[in-house]
Amino acid sequence: MSNQPVSLDHALASFDALWSPRVVAHVNDYDVRVAKVEGEHLWHVHDDTDEFFLVLDGQLHIALREPTGEREVVLPKGAVFTIARGVEHKPSAPSGAAILMFEPTGTLTVGDRHEEIPNHIDVTTGHALGI
Repeated sequence: MSNQPVSLDHALASFDALWSPRVVAHVNDYDVRVAKVEGEHLWHVHDDTDEFFLVLDGQLHIALREPTGEREVVLPKGAVFTIARGVEHKPSAPSGAAILMFEPTGTLTVGDRHEEIPNHIDVTTGHALGI
């Protein structure tokens, strides 16, 4: 990891893959990841960790399955949202988005439990930034 500032614009410009996050920094035992997203991810859950999202560009939709039922939150550019551990969720971005996430190092993009993984989803703990 670099000990120099990282431009998020440059980081996002360095790759084209969707739903394939890049690790731009570490904070204690957490990764700071950026990703380009478009279309739908998959229903999944992180049993032991919350998941933090910041929308850098575009709009992110997150469907949630909570004890009171299903709901969807819509996050415009600049919005943040945290999904509590154990809550099943499905991110999507109908028109595309760029997002930043905080997750414990080693957290899989598909969580601990998930539906069948479609081909367009990269099952990863985050890729090194190639800039």
